[in-house]
Amino acid sequence: ISSPRSRPQMTDSFVLPSIAPLAATSDVWFVDIWGVIHNGVRPCASSVTACQAFRKQGGTVLLVTNAPRPRDSVRRQLDRVGVAGAAYDEIVSSGDVSRELIEACAGRRILHIGPERDLPLFAGLGAVPGATANDAEVAVCTGLYDDETETPADYAAMLATLKSRAVPMICANPDRTVERDGHIIYCAGAVAAAYEALGGTVSYAGKPFQPIYELALELAGTLRSAPVTRERVLAIGDGIATDIAGAVNFGVRAVFIASGVHVRLGESMADAAARLFGAKSAPQPIAVMSEFVW
Repeated sequence: ISSPRSRPQMTDSFVLPSIAPLAATSDVWFVDIWGVIHNGVRPCASSVTACQAFRKQGGTVLLVTNAPRPRDSVRRQLDRVGVAGAAYDEIVSSGDVSRELIEACAGRRILHIGPERDLPLFAGLGAVPGATANDAEVAVCTGLYDDETETPADYAAMLATLKSRAVPMICANPDRTVERDGHIIYCAGAVAAAYEALGGTVSYAGKPFQPIYELALELAGTLRSAPVTRERVLAIGDGIATDIAGAVNFGVRAVFIASGVHVRLGESMADAAARLFGAKSAPQPIAVMSEFVW
């Protein structure tokens, strides 16, 4: 198996039909949630089965997600979607990391950009949102107010006002898009990118940035009652700029799972791999899969 930073050959062996051969090389999996474990509406049955099989043979599964909510809130969402608790050991969320950034803003006027379902992010921090773009001292973006109908373009006026006042932004979910039941929707990362394009200042929590991986690795060691080396970790996800780039930059191996975010309808996995990872500048997974199966 190639090292995390080496360039795999775009051959048939690069496209894996099963994750099982890599299980023996890993003690811990960092598994993305949205697009891998579920599609926003229902579980991905083969992914759940794969995680359960890995755990049965002694592996530890951490769900590492850019969800902008604390892990307990994410766990409740997984329960509602129908993801079996036996599929994972623990959750590390972008929300967990974001709370540290938000806590430092206690006492400041905060504008929350995102849906009400993300409000648990602020619970118990002494940082209460309620400001507007005209009086906020800091903006916290967890998503779009209505991600079913809105795009970042709908926030142009708000972002222009924030930029004119030099308001810093905390982005609690670096994902720009995800696939929800076959439809592509925008996330907080897309709004943050639009703000940066205006010259605004953004602090990011979650993948691909190191703090979430450091937290996950520390938690893995606690769960296994022994330190875990990065060589024994395998990251599994469908986001190239987040899951794959983040893992590779952290020094762990990554496997890319196809989703509608990156893979075109009707495109073969081999062709998609060549298009997505053929450039020297692309973050390099050690393998790709059309679906996450044991």
